[in-house]
Amino acid sequence: MLLLVPRLLPLLLVIGTGGSVSNPHTPPQRCYIAEEAGEQTFRCSQAGLSAVPSGIPNNTRKLYLDANQLASVPAGAFQHLPVLEELDLSHNVLVHLSGAAFQGLEGTLRLLDLSANQLASVPVAAFMGLQIQVNLSANPWRCDCALQEVLRQVRLAPGSGTGIVCGPGARPDLVGQEFLLLTREEELCGTGRGGTRRSTDVALLVTMGGWLMLVAAYLIHYVWQNRDETRRPLKRAPVQRVRSEDSSTLSTVV
Repeated sequence: MLLLVPRLLPLLLVIGTGGSVSNPHTPPQRCYIAEEAGEQTFRCSQAGLSAVPSGIPNNTRKLYLDANQLASVPAGAFQHLPVLEELDLSHNVLVHLSGAAFQGLEGTLRLLDLSANQLASVPVAAFMGLQIQVNLSANPWRCDCALQEVLRQVRLAPGSGTGIVCGPGARPDLVGQEFLLLTREEELCGTGRGGTRRSTDVALLVTMGGWLMLVAAYLIHYVWQNRDETRRPLKRAPVQRVRSEDSSTLSTVV
């Protein structure tokens, strides 16, 4: 009888759970696996998720986690997906990205959608080494140096640039402005209000001022030197005396 207990235990578990056994690798409810355009796709749109789910097949090429309640993406959240090419995290409530959020995707990820979240700033480290096209529109950006550095690392999705607008956390004079237009006039990674642009202007003014001072010093020296020359008495040319012999000869001729 005791020998039958190990064999009956799984059956009792199935009966006790209504005919199904939970599996940690089973996709969450309202998530499903599909094949789209010949590529393995995992869709978890509008699934009520508050964290990146487990059970995503490691051969997934397209992953849709849009329209959920994700507030952050931890380090290495997708590193078990070695062939992932497209990642949709739009329409969540993301406020934080780890600097290693996309670790392990450097050689594969090419499309990333972070639009319509609550991101005010993102770490540059999160995008280092990625060759991606990213959508950053519809977020309340702080419009700081970090965002400017990110835009130097990535390519923006077509038509998404105008949607990158400075939010309430930005400098008061920047709120509501398009970030791309702003960066054409102001460098945000410098010091002070005007950033590097103002620092460059100051350096240029200092250099020009130095050259003007050198020119003025030279002119002053030149004027004083000429003034001293005019004050010196003129030297009279020496009068050559006629020898007596020449004088007597001249008298004889006359």
